[in-house]
Amino acid sequence: MKELKTFFSTIKQGIIGIVFPDICICCGQEALQHGHHICPFCLEKRFEYSNAENTASTSDVILPEAVQMQYALWNFDKGGLLQNLMHHLKYERLTGIGHQLGKALARCVKSNTLVQPDVLKHESLLIPVPLHYLKFRKRGFNQAFSIAKGIKDVLSIPICSIDTVRRTKYTQSQTGFSLQKRINNMSNAFSVAHPNRIKGKTLIIVDDVFTTGATSFELAKTLNEAGASPIFIWTIAQA
Repeated sequence: MKELKTFFSTIKQGIIGIVFPDICICCGQEALQHGHHICPFCLEKRFEYSNAENTASTSDVILPEAVQMQYALWNFDKGGLLQNLMHHLKYERLTGIGHQLGKALARCVKSNTLVQPDVLKHESLLIPVPLHYLKFRKRGFNQAFSIAKGIKDVLSIPICSIDTVRRTKYTQSQTGFSLQKRINNMSNAFSVAHPNRIKGKTLIIVDDVFTTGATSFELAKTLNEAGASPIFIWTIAQA
């Protein structure tokens, strides 16, 4: 009976693979592994790495004192394939993309000498940038959380419980905003409901894109005031 069930399960998966093949969103070729949306070639060769020299920051902005490192995996390509990936993740609920990208990000930071001493050998927590509950209810998921899940799979760093850090201010989309307007938009946007869970720990803020730092720096400020140190910022793209 067990062999018969295995046989029919294999047939079922074969039919699903023919009717709904796992196609790479970037190049249109088969992604090879079931449930994957990006093929290995595109993950490794398609995009431009933003930090080949393993510096403390991939942006031109000055990091706040609380932030020890800001790291982005790839340079953002407005109107290109990476932006298309982010769109599928954020607005079409293809959370598997976030999981794959998170794993790719984790593999790169794992080899970064600036990261290993403080993160991989210390009690740490991943902090996906939280969504306001109204936006979460509308979207149905948090793309930063799906990225964090991929990082967790590679580095075994736990994800902070969802009720620890909250987004208390409903903010507009910051696309097209000036730097000052972004800062004003994000002012006092976060709160820490349970400071004891993060006090004295190394925290890694996780998001999809780093642009000016207005969002992640405001979150880092809130976390630092609650007793967390040091703080890292990891994102998939650097805009």
